[in-house]
Amino acid sequence: MAKRIAVLSDPHGLLRPEVLAAIDGCDAIIHGGDINKPEIIDRLKEIAPVYVVRGNNDKEWAEHIPATLTFQIEDCRFFLVHNKKEVPKDLTGIDAVIFGHSHKYFEQTIDGRLWLNPGSCGKRRFDQEITLAILTVDGSTLSVEKIVIQP
Repeated sequence: MAKRIAVLSDPHGLLRPEVLAAIDGCDAIIHGGDINKPEIIDRLKEIAPVYVVRGNNDKEWAEHIPATLTFQIEDCRFFLVHNKKEVPKDLTGIDAVIFGHSHKYFEQTIDGRLWLNPGSCGKRRFDQEITLAILTVDGSTLSVEKIVIQP
C-alpha cells in the first residue's frame, strides 16, 4: 500500500498552520533540519513518525539529533542530511537523497536517484517561495508533489 510522506525543511522556528494542514494524514514526515525549536518536532510527532536531522542552526537542544540519517520506507532507501555539501560520494543502495539548507526547492533524478530539497516551509527568505513536498512511496516507486504555501 502506497505511503504519503511529508518532506519539510528549514522552518526556523515557524510551523505554519498551512503546513500542518498540507501534511495532515501523512504516514511519515522527513525533516531536513534547521528546526530551531524542539516544540516543532514534538508537534510533528503528533501527526506521524518523524525522520529528522540536525541543521546548522539547531544548537544545544538538538545535540541528540543526528547530522545524517539513512532509513527505509517501503522498498526505498533514503539518505537525509541538512547540507547537500555533506552528502557522501558513495551512495550505493540509496534511492533518494533528501536535504535542506538552501531554502530553495530542488527536485531532480540524477543517475536513477531522486535528489530532493523541499525548500523552506517556515520564515520567508528573500523572495523565495514557501514550499514543502509530499512523496508517495509505493514499493520501490517514488513520486513527488511540490506544495507551495501562500502565506
